[in-house]
Amino acid sequence: MTDSSSVKSPWLVSTAVAVVCIAGLVLAPFFLYPILLAKLLCFALFACAFNLLIGYVGLLSFGHAAFFGIAAYSTAHALKEWGFSAEFGLLFAVLVSAVIGFFMGLLAIRRQGIYFSMITLALAQLVYFFCLQAPFTHGEDGIQNVPRGLWFGVIDLNNLTALYYVVATLCVLGYLVIWRVVNSPFGNILKAIRENEPRAISLGYRVQRYKLGAFVISASLAGLAGGLKALVFQLATLNDVSWSLSGEVVLMTLLGGIGTLFGPVVGASLIISLESMLAGSEFPLQVILGLIFVVCVLSFSRGIVGEASRIIKRKKSVPHSLR
Repeated sequence: MTDSSSVKSPWLVSTAVAVVCIAGLVLAPFFLYPILLAKLLCFALFACAFNLLIGYVGLLSFGHAAFFGIAAYSTAHALKEWGFSAEFGLLFAVLVSAVIGFFMGLLAIRRQGIYFSMITLALAQLVYFFCLQAPFTHGEDGIQNVPRGLWFGVIDLNNLTALYYVVATLCVLGYLVIWRVVNSPFGNILKAIRENEPRAISLGYRVQRYKLGAFVISASLAGLAGGLKALVFQLATLNDVSWSLSGEVVLMTLLGGIGTLFGPVVGASLIISLESMLAGSEFPLQVILGLIFVVCVLSFSRGIVGEASRIIKRKKSVPHSLR
């Protein structure tokens, strides 16, 4: 007979963690700078969107900054030049990212492994050079002084605390979308494709369609993160579409734990916090990030959350008499 306490305990732990996280999000701006917190949330969502692709489909994209950056430019241009409100500017950015993700996905998913990664990198570089040459992006100057305006005509986003809560709400919704996708029949098929693609094909699944669907969802959520970043900093630049940002999100996900729902949040928090602390110093940030990458690969390849989960599961599997 199944012990009722063992069945309820995971739900109790999950509920307790969710309550603590929500309480932390609500109270955080009273103790920390809201802009820093908003930046952290944007990159956490970006890392989670990337992790949906690599962690649950097994597709390593080296060009995810394309969606993040093009959404930042789209939001900035829509708000500054077209006079869109913040919510419609973000919606426009997500749609643009989804469309670009669809066409990039159609090309990229035809190949696997390193060939897929190189195709995404090449396509992302095309987006980079488009943003460099297009007249509306203003080249290396980027789009500056983006107006935030009012959220649904009510909430003044120039109030940093209000801006933080709007960003936090949208990032939590994005995270819930990822959670729902992963814990759905669609997500189970994605995991089956990751584990054994030929077997998934033999079972009758149209693997290419599922890959493309995951790619578009990931691109859309990365676009939401990029649009929010442009809204927070009132700026969109070439850094948002650079290959280095694509590498940075890989590091965030690897550090936190690939294939874990909360791992990318932890990884993004650590990297953004480190960048903030070293911003005014002379320490070479890229060198430090490289060292972190090497240590992470050599010491705990599963990432922080992945290793923690493995240790907890191992302890649970040990009989009480042997502890």
